[in-house]
Amino acid sequence: MDIKPAISSLDTIVSLAKRRGFIFPSSEIYGGLSSCYDYGPLGAQLKRNIKDAWWREMVQKRQNIVGLDASIIMHPRVWEASGHVAGFTDPLVECKKCGARLRQDHLPEGGVKCSKDGKLCEFGEPRMFNLMFRTHLGPLEDTSSLVYLRPETAQGIFVNFGNVIDSTRVKLPFGIAQQGKSFRNEITTRHFTFRTCEFEQMEMEFFCEPGTELEWFEYWKTERLNWFTNLGVTPERLRLRPHAADELAHYSNACVDVEYLFPNGWSELEGIASRTDYDLKKHSEYSGKKLLWKDQQTGAAFTPYVIEPALGTDRALLTFLIDAYKEEEIEGNPRTVLSFHPRIAPIKAAVFPLLKKDGQPEKAQEIFATLSDRYQAVYDDSGSIGRRYRRQDEVGTPVCITVDHQTMEDQTVTLRDRDSLEQVRVKIEALSGTLFEKFGF
Repeated sequence: MDIKPAISSLDTIVSLAKRRGFIFPSSEIYGGLSSCYDYGPLGAQLKRNIKDAWWREMVQKRQNIVGLDASIIMHPRVWEASGHVAGFTDPLVECKKCGARLRQDHLPEGGVKCSKDGKLCEFGEPRMFNLMFRTHLGPLEDTSSLVYLRPETAQGIFVNFGNVIDSTRVKLPFGIAQQGKSFRNEITTRHFTFRTCEFEQMEMEFFCEPGTELEWFEYWKTERLNWFTNLGVTPERLRLRPHAADELAHYSNACVDVEYLFPNGWSELEGIASRTDYDLKKHSEYSGKKLLWKDQQTGAAFTPYVIEPALGTDRALLTFLIDAYKEEEIEGNPRTVLSFHPRIAPIKAAVFPLLKKDGQPEKAQEIFATLSDRYQAVYDDSGSIGRRYRRQDEVGTPVCITVDHQTMEDQTVTLRDRDSLEQVRVKIEALSGTLFEKFGF
């Protein structure tokens, strides 16, 4: 089957994202800053909803997974133990004429046009470039105060393994989940928010008994793929790509990428890795502290194996934006719609008075106040009702609620479904129950 991306060009989403307040270029009034973006009013809410949906699925609904929020700046020995200081590098090449710097493994076929003379760049020998951002903790800037901005959230989980065991009643197998910012000084950033230097991650380390890790690896492959489809991502645009033996990290015995069909082709959305016992053993070695699981029944102590589902929040948000985008024609009129799953839609409901008279605005405001106490809703009385519908379609609002003259007579309102365009009348007193039954909020 010939599967096509939801959109042909990322420019479509870049334009919509800025126009409707999802994503802005960072520091735009100063000309912007490469690879940095700000989330606008709708983008911030969409991001929060995605994070909440992940947390609900990974922590709230499971008795054997707990949460953590570790510090961004950690002891520098953490990154020595993890191998990031010595080995977290990319091959950098530099043009001898214009000075352009690129990752060697990202050079396109046919070369790169030089900005100095218009011919092809002449790149020198590759040099290894460490991706971690350095800074100094305290008033002195010397080697004794050197620290790093974390390049991943996983290590904060591993170094707190003992603390979690000691302070909770977790039993093997169990997981520790975390959401938070990470930083990588990428040589090449590209494709909007797909690859940036500052990004947010949602990771979970699932600790299990050695010998059972591949069973749990299969389990989490299915669970994580289902999370995307359950939130509305088109199944045909998702696939699992196993890593070949020569792709595996030296500490991993299995790894798979959840890939999505972006406009530029299939690319990684989430990684699921079996990391064996490498991380806990390394931190035990470097810290001198034993990071073991002790079986209370048998007294046996061992280092658990780990399965890690790791997802970039920004990349997930970009995927939901792309996959939800549709252009349609309704009765000869074009409309742009973001068909977000109601659970992640930034605005759940929009409330309109049909006219600015006869008590309709006051009644609409009253309904809005009731709904906004539970979730993000908006009130809109600007322009024709058709224009208001189109505005909400374009930002993905699942339902619009209209107060009209009939409302003032029988206390009913019109519910208009974003996707089916079906309109039904509902009693105001039954509104909350109807919205929950139909849309889940």
